[in-house]
Amino acid sequence: MRAIYRKLSRAWGPQHWWPAETPLEVIAGAILTQNTSWTNVERALANLRKAGVLSVEGIRELPVAEVEQLVRSSGYFRQKALRLKNFITFLDEKHGGSLDGMLSTSAQQLRVELLAQNGIGPETADSILLYAGHHSIFVADAYTRRVLERHDVLGAEAKYDEIRMLVERALRREKPSLVVARETRNQVPRPEVQSPSTMSTASRAPLAQVYNEMHGLFVQLGKHYCHKQQPRCEVCPLGAMLPRPVLPEPPPKRKQPSFTRRRASKG
Repeated sequence: MRAIYRKLSRAWGPQHWWPAETPLEVIAGAILTQNTSWTNVERALANLRKAGVLSVEGIRELPVAEVEQLVRSSGYFRQKALRLKNFITFLDEKHGGSLDGMLSTSAQQLRVELLAQNGIGPETADSILLYAGHHSIFVADAYTRRVLERHDVLGAEAKYDEIRMLVERALRREKPSLVVARETRNQVPRPEVQSPSTMSTASRAPLAQVYNEMHGLFVQLGKHYCHKQQPRCEVCPLGAMLPRPVLPEPPPKRKQPSFTRRRASKG
């Protein structure tokens, strides 16, 4: 795990994740990104920003039907619009409508509170804690699981919190990388990174920065190299570290149409 962090951080440099200007934008993005691509989320956030409602006050005052239309591109837009509204209700009732007050709550307590909200699971809660609140907690997403399974770091049966705590234990003494990656002649081109943003460059504890960067690096690895069905191990920066070749996963089987045999009518 430490070797993966050091190798990728030196090869690719800072990832500038999460791309957002405010904590509320991070939280909205974490809710909207469930079961969809970040490109779709960016369109939804742009709509909220253009309408002038990408704020606690804006979402609080906007009728849910109008929120639905603005976040339509994110998919499951009715559920997600309701989750955004429900989050603001939780913020008002539990923390007096103050994001600063909520995010200054201890990570352990706030995680329990967030997980009690309908539609907020462990990955969403931890994204809010790490990227909006700068708490030292790792986000163990599907990319993390895929990479670590293929490197024999964990088994397929590992639960979310097992993966999260495994990464946290392995990296708890690491320091943020100060290396700014530079292209070399024989190097595989680096994945394009996000531009620095207010939230990505905000001050945070060194360990929170390590977890921030590690998650961003896993995302880049999963998107560009460690694909689910066609992994690009031969050009992956971690290819030489694999314990064995990774075989492509077969595509999901298509369901065969069912036919009802009709009984022949008697003439």
